[in-house]
Amino acid sequence: MAGPSALPLQPLEGSARVWGTIALSAATFMNVLDTSIANVSLPAIAGDLGVSPNQGTWVITSFAVANAIAVPLTGWLAQRFGQVRLFVLSVTLFVIASWLCGLAPNMATLIALRALQGFVAGPMIPLSQSLLLSSYPKALAGLAMAMWAMTTLIAPVTGPLLGGWITDNMNWPWIFYINIPVGIIAALASWGIYHKRESATRKLPIDSVGLALLVIWIGALQIMLDIGKEHDWFHSSLVVGLAVVALVGFAFFLAWELTDEHPVVDLRLFARRNFWTGTLTTAIAYGLFFGNVVLLPLWLQQYMGYTATDAGMILAPVGLLAMVFSPIVGRTVNRIDPRRYATFAFVMFFVVLWMRSLFNTQADFTTIMIPTILQGLAMAFFFIPLITITLSGLPPDRIPAASGLTNFARITAGAFGTSISTTLWESRAALHHAQLADAVNPGNPAAQATLSGLAASGLSPEQSLALVNRMVDQQAFMLAANDIFYISALIFLLLIPLVWLSHPQPSPAGGPDAAVGAH
Repeated sequence: MAGPSALPLQPLEGSARVWGTIALSAATFMNVLDTSIANVSLPAIAGDLGVSPNQGTWVITSFAVANAIAVPLTGWLAQRFGQVRLFVLSVTLFVIASWLCGLAPNMATLIALRALQGFVAGPMIPLSQSLLLSSYPKALAGLAMAMWAMTTLIAPVTGPLLGGWITDNMNWPWIFYINIPVGIIAALASWGIYHKRESATRKLPIDSVGLALLVIWIGALQIMLDIGKEHDWFHSSLVVGLAVVALVGFAFFLAWELTDEHPVVDLRLFARRNFWTGTLTTAIAYGLFFGNVVLLPLWLQQYMGYTATDAGMILAPVGLLAMVFSPIVGRTVNRIDPRRYATFAFVMFFVVLWMRSLFNTQADFTTIMIPTILQGLAMAFFFIPLITITLSGLPPDRIPAASGLTNFARITAGAFGTSISTTLWESRAALHHAQLADAVNPGNPAAQATLSGLAASGLSPEQSLALVNRMVDQQAFMLAANDIFYISALIFLLLIPLVWLSHPQPSPAGGPDAAVGAH
């Protein structure tokens, strides 16, 4: 990722290696935690800042888009400033951005600060892997990456629980303030241990035109997806304008990146079949997965009466089976065709989402939690095999660029998936609401019996109708969530043939450990 040091670095030993691993893992944990901690807090944040929970999803998408844009820049920045300096600066700026997020007085400021937080976090994950691998002898590289992967799996378990508890017992700014002590300790410890192991730096040209075009087309597309539902989609000149900017920006971006000598994104990698099938499959699957992860707590809190803590408890077990099976998958992915593992993951995702598509408004805590536990099994067999396929056959010097591009596609797809799922949820709910409301008429005996019962209990006609409307709302959003779970389940099945388009090949330099690291 950066130019070679004057002498090859010797691995760290003893307590320096232990503390170095803890410092790097703490920074990674804090970063990954921030992608999931806000999910269960969205209704509280939106309510406090006076916007709808669906507008609140911008808190997630702004972080993801800015983070995705920063990831491909990591290689250039590391060569320009040095890996250790860049890592410590990234952690420090992340702490400052987190503090400012907690102080945000309105939604517009919070969204802008979350974008800043996502952008400065970009180099953190790739550099934590790079520094960790330099701390261990080659023979222990697998152990190093397994420990690193554990932090990225524990954070999604902790995030919803912690986010829910903080939202219910303190107030939402604390979901950002908790980063401050963790980040300060991680930055100081990392600098203390690694500053004498700085990588060599050299001045490289930056593809500023390519970067500007990337920001323009991704930004325009994401804003279009986020505001489309409020502006009646393509009946709005603003939405049409954003779509044109995204399309034209994308066309210019492709043309520029394919002809520039130092592109910010190496699109020539897509000429390799395993790379494009792996990256496309990972992006679509992660977009579906993340869209559903955001939708579930919104539905539970808005229409099922769950507190943020309860919603967090339902989401938390997603990492449990992933923690058990990920090391097994990592050790065996060289011996077993990774396409088989990925197929198993997609079948499991289908089962999980099909189970959720059968939920009704009487579903109890256990019924809702069982698919979440099974989802952990799907996650274990999802990331490592797909990244092994994506990076297979690549020379070692191209792996950082390939890993960066795959991560960029995955994170961007997660932001798009969030916007698309919440938009579809609202539009399907409006449709179901209209159909259900049609049944509340004088000719329907059940509707009349319900209204008579409410009147008998002392409610006025207006209060009775308002109560019935709330019940219809609850049913409409439940049916809409079922639709999205069902469609997502089917798309996971359709992704299986795409996986099998890739060639079976030996895994890249570093085997499954490199694959785990790329996640």
